Amino acid sequence: MKEEEIEVALSLLLEDMEDQGADSHEIYVRLDQLFGSMRALGMPLPEDLVRLHEELAAEFGEPVPAQPEQQG
Repeated sequence: MKEEEIEVALSLLLEDMEDQGADSHEIYVRLDQLFGSMRALGMPLPEDLVRLHEELAAEFGEPVPAQPEQQG
């Protein structure tokens, strides 16, 4: 997935979340997929969405993926 496609997918996900058109498990799965693509491109993950993903992972009993160490 290209960076532009990821940005569009994130926008659509956020829109779905605002409209409450997606259930929480669907949001979790979509975030998981988007984060995988973002990591592959070396893109930073939005902290607020990372927290949401972690909360949803805990809700569904999924393991929370380890976050790479941030250098700075």
